[in-house]
Amino acid sequence: MGGLSVTVVGIGADGWDGLVASSRAIVTGAEVLLGGERHLDLVPPVEGQERRAWPRPMSGLPGFLEQYDGRRIVALASGDPLVSGIGTTLIRLLGPDAVTVIPAVSSVALARARLGWSAEGSEVLTLVGRDVAALRRELSDGRRLLVLSSDESTPAAVAALLTESGFGATVLDLLGDLGGDTESRTTFLATGPVPDALPRLHVLGLTVRGGPGSWASGLADDAFENDGQLTKRDVRASALSRLAPAPGHLLWDLGAGAGSVGIEWLRAHPLAEAIAVEADAERAARIGRNASALGVPRLRVVEGSSPDVLDDLPTPHAIFVGGGATAPGLLDLCRERLAPHGRLVVHGVTLETEALLIAAFHEHGGELTRLSVEHVTPIGGRFTGWTPARAVTQWTWTSSGSSSDREERAANRDGSLS
Repeated sequence: MGGLSVTVVGIGADGWDGLVASSRAIVTGAEVLLGGERHLDLVPPVEGQERRAWPRPMSGLPGFLEQYDGRRIVALASGDPLVSGIGTTLIRLLGPDAVTVIPAVSSVALARARLGWSAEGSEVLTLVGRDVAALRRELSDGRRLLVLSSDESTPAAVAALLTESGFGATVLDLLGDLGGDTESRTTFLATGPVPDALPRLHVLGLTVRGGPGSWASGLADDAFENDGQLTKRDVRASALSRLAPAPGHLLWDLGAGAGSVGIEWLRAHPLAEAIAVEADAERAARIGRNASALGVPRLRVVEGSSPDVLDDLPTPHAIFVGGGATAPGLLDLCRERLAPHGRLVVHGVTLETEALLIAAFHEHGGELTRLSVEHVTPIGGRFTGWTPARAVTQWTWTSSGSSSDREERAANRDGSLS
């Protein structure tokens, strides 16, 4: 956008009186002042200054900003503009060099101060514009969570989710209009009743009471709605240990079945990303339900067959092939598409898939493992015995650290097909 730049000034519920002199000077010196209607109303008039509210929908923001290219633009935001705020959006759009952020005290800092919660002993979750089901991942007895709400409807949705998930004893502290003249605090249990006439601007403090929760790999199989097409608990944990989830890394879960691997990948960290590819429409819908039920509604589900639907997907850091590994060219394509240091894990239970994985191991190296799991089951009367599950052959391969190597592999394969 040429020479367009924006200074973002954080402003609290105490408005103009709460701004320091330097921030006031920046606001009054702007040729164009942008913000929500509420923010603009907090600032006294400045002669000759153009004031505009943000466009609705915000998808029109690029064109909206272009008309002010070359002018001194200041934008107002609540508290810290980088806490679920417009500052993050502007940096993503314009780049960090074009955006200067001057924060005020954030609602998160004020909420911690009011509750007496340290930053080290509490976590922040934003539900602004997000599915409330994301809260499920965070639930564990004794946790302290600060939830940034979308609006006055969020507390009832949060309370209902907590109750449905077995955390009805959770204490909710609703902190409204923090830092302003109308600041309030209301405390209630998730089981209700939820107070009426709640302030639109608020933060929820949750003292979680209920089950233990877990972020370990290998959730119980019955945690997933499934039709039998499920990577079972013990081999799933093995696969995830080799896939190595990490913040910001993307997983392709191919032949996803019930979506268990992609879902557990996302549960490992809030910034992890995953795409589940499943050809069966009923299973694809089931994956979405499982993701929501287990607190990761951000899982992207692509309905279609591998490798047909893979061309337009972003580059993955890890790929899991739980089904359909014998599709022509699929394993070569997976190797080519992986990011540097990417991890490929393939499972096979049939002789045909096992033969393919053995051949891949001899040609490309990696790690080949056979996983056999047995469970105790009744035999008859008062006796029990070991019942083996179907053995799984697991091939793990890691790409080199060079993107040029990945491009060379793709070129070699293209040449072999010509």
